[in-house]
Amino acid sequence: MNWFDHSIMARRAVAKGKPGTTHQLTEAAQGQYHYTLGPNPKPVLHIQPGDIVSAETHDAFEGKLRSESDKPSELLNLPYLNPQNGPIYVEGAEKGDCLAVYIRDMKPRGPQPCGTTALITEFGGLVATGDTALLNAPLPERVKKVEVDAETGVKWSDKITLPYQPFIGTIGVSPEIESISSLVPDYYGGNMDLPDVAPGAVIYLPVHTKGAYLYLGDCHAAQGDGELCGVAIEHPTVTTVQVDLIKDWTFKWPRLENEQFYMTIGSARPMEDATRIAYRELVRWLAAEFDFDEIDAYMLLTQAGRVRLGNMVDPKYTLGASILKSIVGQAR
Repeated sequence: MNWFDHSIMARRAVAKGKPGTTHQLTEAAQGQYHYTLGPNPKPVLHIQPGDIVSAETHDAFEGKLRSESDKPSELLNLPYLNPQNGPIYVEGAEKGDCLAVYIRDMKPRGPQPCGTTALITEFGGLVATGDTALLNAPLPERVKKVEVDAETGVKWSDKITLPYQPFIGTIGVSPEIESISSLVPDYYGGNMDLPDVAPGAVIYLPVHTKGAYLYLGDCHAAQGDGELCGVAIEHPTVTTVQVDLIKDWTFKWPRLENEQFYMTIGSARPMEDATRIAYRELVRWLAAEFDFDEIDAYMLLTQAGRVRLGNMVDPKYTLGASILKSIVGQAR
C-alpha cells in the first residue's frame, strides 16, 4: 500500500485523499500571472476538495532570460519575479482550516535549453545586498542556460549532469488582508525554496481567508541547500497537484509530510529565528497530536531532529525542522 493512503491528508481531509475532477490550468486559462499573494485577484479556478490541477508554470523570470549573453539588469524588472499561477479558490475553505496539497507530478516544458540560473546584481548568499550593505563591487552578471530532461537530468556541462529533482519553489495561500510579494516566504508559505516541497510530498497550509486562494509557481529542476547564489535551476513546468481540505485544523506555520518524515517550516531573519520557529512548531505538533509531553518532545528533538535549509537569500530565510516517522511511530 502506498504511504499516501496513511497520510494525514488521506485520513482527515474532506475527500480522504480520493482524486476528484482534473482541471487544466494552461497559460491561456491562467491569463495574467501574479507577483503577489493576496485576496484581491479574481480566482482563475473554483475547485472542490480532492480536485486535481495541472498548471503550466513559468520560470522565475517569465522566460525573459533566453540567452547566456543576456544581462538580468537590462531585462528584469524587480520586483516582478516569481510569476504565480492562481489564485485557486477551494470551495468550503475558511479561516482556521488547513489546505492540504499533494504534489503528484512535475515535468519540464518548453524548448531547450529550458533551465536558467544567473548571477543577479546585489543578490545571493556570498555577496553584498541591499540588506547586507558592503562597499565591495558586485560580481559580474552571468546567465547560464541548461537542458533539463525528466529522464536524463540537468546538463550542467559536457562533463557534469545533475539529477532532475524538481520541487515547487513558491507555494502558498492568501494572507487575510495583505497582498505580499511572491519573493517573500512567511506564515502563509510563499517563496520558501525548500527542496522537500517535491513530488510525493503533502504540504499543509493554514487557511486565512474564505476559499484559501492557492498560488504556486517558481519551480526548480535542481537546487542545493540554501540556494547559494540566489537562483536555482529555474524552469517552466507542468506541475500537477491534488488539493484537499482539512476542516478546523488550525496552526500558524506550514507543515509537510512525506514517506519518511514530518516537517514544520519557519521563515524569518536572522536564520536562527527561522530555525526556532520551525522547531517550536514541531515540538507543539508532537505534543498536540502524537501524545508527547512538550518538554520530552523538546529534548527528543535535540537528539533526533533534523534541519533543512531552504533559502539563505530571500527577504526572509526558510528552514524546515523534521523528525523521522520511524521514531515518532515508536511512541504509539
